[in-house]
Amino acid sequence: MAAPLLDIPCTLMSGTPRTLAELPARAYLVVNTASKCGFTPQYQGLEQLWQRYRDRGLVVLGFPCNQFGGQEPGSESEISQFCELNFGVTFPLFRKVDVNGERAHPLFSALKHKAPGLLGTTRIKWNFTKFLVDASGERVKRFAPTTRPERLEADIEALLR
Repeated sequence: MAAPLLDIPCTLMSGTPRTLAELPARAYLVVNTASKCGFTPQYQGLEQLWQRYRDRGLVVLGFPCNQFGGQEPGSESEISQFCELNFGVTFPLFRKVDVNGERAHPLFSALKHKAPGLLGTTRIKWNFTKFLVDASGERVKRFAPTTRPERLEADIEALLR
């Protein structure tokens, strides 16, 4: 049996292992990110959500991925520096992962299973696909890369009530 979503091990950029359950929240926003993507400015919107809602229980989690056009070629330290210097990112960033294919990180495999994309596809189409997860890890809503972070506020508010 697969591990419950919140218990799947992930690794922070620092090398520290973490599960979502160890980052207690009322809502989790999990995003596959990239530094050289047309959607990269969404880091700013993600940081704004983190700043606005973290005291109410939102945790924003960034997972760099280099599977889409080679748009995340850097090392963990380069990615961290880029995010901090260009977008003031303070939300947790994790080590680079694959989100599709045989080597897809188990967290993304579970998220895709719980919230398939358009026409039931489980593949992630591009960087900055977003998954909003409730505190139990049972309810997951998927958002397209084109959905700007500020458009998630109503869904976030609903989970934080």
